[in-house]
Amino acid sequence: MSTQLQVYPWQQDNWRQLHGYIEQQRLPQALLFSGAAGQGKRHLAGYYARTLLCQAPLADASACGHCIACKLFDAQTHPDFVTIEPDEPGKAIGIDKIRQLIVKLALKPQYDDAYRVVIIQPADALNTASANAFLKCLEEPTERTCLLLISEQPSRLPATIRSRCQKIDCLTPDHELAMTWLRQQRVGEQADLLLTLAQGSPLLAQQYAELNMIQLRQQYFDAWLQVAQGKENLLTVAELWQKQEKIDLAVVLRWMASWIADIVKCAYRAESPALSNPDLKNALQALAERLELKSLYRFYDNVLTTKSQLNTQLNKQLMVEQLLISWSQLNRH
Repeated sequence: MSTQLQVYPWQQDNWRQLHGYIEQQRLPQALLFSGAAGQGKRHLAGYYARTLLCQAPLADASACGHCIACKLFDAQTHPDFVTIEPDEPGKAIGIDKIRQLIVKLALKPQYDDAYRVVIIQPADALNTASANAFLKCLEEPTERTCLLLISEQPSRLPATIRSRCQKIDCLTPDHELAMTWLRQQRVGEQADLLLTLAQGSPLLAQQYAELNMIQLRQQYFDAWLQVAQGKENLLTVAELWQKQEKIDLAVVLRWMASWIADIVKCAYRAESPALSNPDLKNALQALAERLELKSLYRFYDNVLTTKSQLNTQLNKQLMVEQLLISWSQLNRH
């Protein structure tokens, strides 16, 4: 977890809300931090947790960074700070983890007159059994315990859990504010395009820069075009995409959905600023001039459906193969 001793510039309103809870000594028992990837939800929740655990908070109620509690937190060894997450990304949070949490919460905090803080990320990874078990923590709260849930898809949480949480909406920052921050992080001249690809999320844009994501996306787009032109074996492409460890398949499908949306926009003569992939406009425009819109809409729906099924037991390579087969057939009409 980041030990940065301040919230990000675009989180000031969120921090004012959280600081207000501390100042008024009216801490919600459960908070739900929601928003798109790359907004810094985990950092904000961690900053709040660190503040609650600090033994010598500053005048603005933020953590001092020097007391034993802050040092334990930074070392990830604080006995009153618990993190619940899946064993592997994309997996569910099983009921055993929640049962262990319930046992721990039944005990008093290690430090007298201090808070105990639990972070659950992603909270929407709770399966039916673990969500029902966790509901007991909300219905029968233990003393001086704060539960912080983090989710990019809060609608996937049961309404019984959502209704018992105060909401912290982490919104996409203003474009100029995000660009200023990216320049301060020495993200290069492609910062604007990276921010566009990251759908306005600055931390995701920074990560994309570190991963050379623009070049990687170009490679995937070129392969996608070659499948359309019959110049590349779609089964080989599907296998490579499914096995690629550097790029998550969900990212590839999000790119694909954005390419299709841009083709539709190009069909209606949209200008580059309106596109999600402005640097690919010429190729997208060429596709728009020869593809049927109705078929594109159907294919777009297929991409979104496939993306929603990635965390199921369905064969991912087969799913990608079927998508590329549909894309290939679409280009033959």
